[in-house]
Amino acid sequence: MTLPATTHRSLIHHTGLSYFPVAFVARLPFAMMTVGVLALVVAVRGSVALGGLTSAAVGLGVVVAGPVLGDLADRFGQRRVLVPVGLANGILLSLFPLVVAASDSDALLLASAAAIGLTGPQTAAMSRSRVMALIGERVDPTRRERTFSRAMAYESAADETAFVIGPFVVGLLAALIAPWAPIAGAAALSFVFVTAFALHPTGRAVPERSERAAMAPARELLHPRLLVLVASVFGVGLFFGSTLTSLTAFMEAQGAPEAGALLYGVMGVGSAVLALAVAVLPARFSLRWRLVAFASILTASAGAYTVGGSVPTVTLVLCLMGIGVGPSLVTLFSLAGHRAPRGRTASTMTVLASALTLAQALSSAVTGAVAEQVSVETAMLFPAVAALLVLAMAWVNASRSSRWDRPSL
Repeated sequence: MTLPATTHRSLIHHTGLSYFPVAFVARLPFAMMTVGVLALVVAVRGSVALGGLTSAAVGLGVVVAGPVLGDLADRFGQRRVLVPVGLANGILLSLFPLVVAASDSDALLLASAAAIGLTGPQTAAMSRSRVMALIGERVDPTRRERTFSRAMAYESAADETAFVIGPFVVGLLAALIAPWAPIAGAAALSFVFVTAFALHPTGRAVPERSERAAMAPARELLHPRLLVLVASVFGVGLFFGSTLTSLTAFMEAQGAPEAGALLYGVMGVGSAVLALAVAVLPARFSLRWRLVAFASILTASAGAYTVGGSVPTVTLVLCLMGIGVGPSLVTLFSLAGHRAPRGRTASTMTVLASALTLAQALSSAVTGAVAEQVSVETAMLFPAVAALLVLAMAWVNASRSSRWDRPSL
C-alpha cells in the first residue's frame, strides 16, 4: 500500500505535533538504563569494575536483540514488536533494584542486566525508520534531500540530548532520592512512553513501505559501504563507554562518584547543539568530509582528556569533546540512511544502534577494570584510542565514497 503524496506539506504535518515529543521521551529509558545500572551497582556494591561489567551485560543484551527486533519490525510492523518489548523492559527495570539489594550473586546480577538489554526498546532506530519512510513517500521530491538532512540532524540531536538528560536525571535522582530511583524512573517511562510511541499512527508508515517481497537480501547489510559505518559507530560507542566509566572513576577519586553522570552531561550539551547545527551546513561540505573534520576534532579533544587534571579542566575538555562527537554521529546516521538496503531501514538503524551499544558496554567493562586494577589515569587514555578508530574509519569512508555514494554525498 503506497502512502499518499502531499507535496506541499511539511514533515510535521505528516507526523503530527505529538510525535516528536513522544518519540523523544521514549528514548530516555534506553539512555538511562545503562548509566542507571552502572550508578546503582557502584553505589550498592562499591565496585566500579562490577558496575562496568553489569553495564556491559545490559549492552550485550541490546546487541543480541537489536538486529532481531529491527528485522521483525521491517517484516511485521513496529507496533507488534515495540508494545510487548516496552512492557517487558519496564517490568525488568522495576525488579532490578530488588535483585541488587537482595542477592549477593554476581551471576544473577549480570543475568538480570542482560535481560534488561534484551528487551531494550529501540525507539531511536525505529523513529529514524518512520521518518525516512514518511519523507520518501509524502514529501515533495524537490524537498526530500533537505528535509532528510534536517530530520537526521534532529534525530541525532534528540539522541544526544536524551543521552545528556538521561545521565543528568540518573545523577539527580540518585543524589536527591536514592540510587534505585533512576531505575524506577526508567521503568515508568518505558511503561508509558515506549507504549505511546509504539501505538502512534506513524508506526504504520514502515510496514506499508517495507513489505517482505520488497526487501533486499539480508547480505546487503554486510556490504563494505555499511560495514565502514558500523565500525565508525562502534568507535563512537567505545568513546562514550570509556569516557563515562573513566569519568565516574575520576569523580570517585574526588569523593563524588554520583557526580560522574552529571559531569558527563556537560559533554552532551555541546554535542546536541552541534548536532542540530549540522542541518545548516552547506551542501558542498559533503558528508564524507564532514565526518573527517569532526572526527579530527574528537580525536584532538580526546587527546587533551588524557591529561586529566582538575575537575574544571576536565569539564572544559568535555565541552570540546562534545563539539566533535555530536556532528560525527549525525553524519554517520545520515550516510546510513542513504545507504540502507531497500526495505531494511529499521534493520540498518538497529545494527548501527547495536554496534554503538555493544562498544559502549565493552569499553565500560574494560575501562572500569583498568580504573580499579591499574589506575584512573590509564583509564582516561581509552577515549583517545576510540576517537582514533573513528578518525581512521572516516578516512577509509572518504577514500571509498566515490564508489559507494552519489557525488553529493
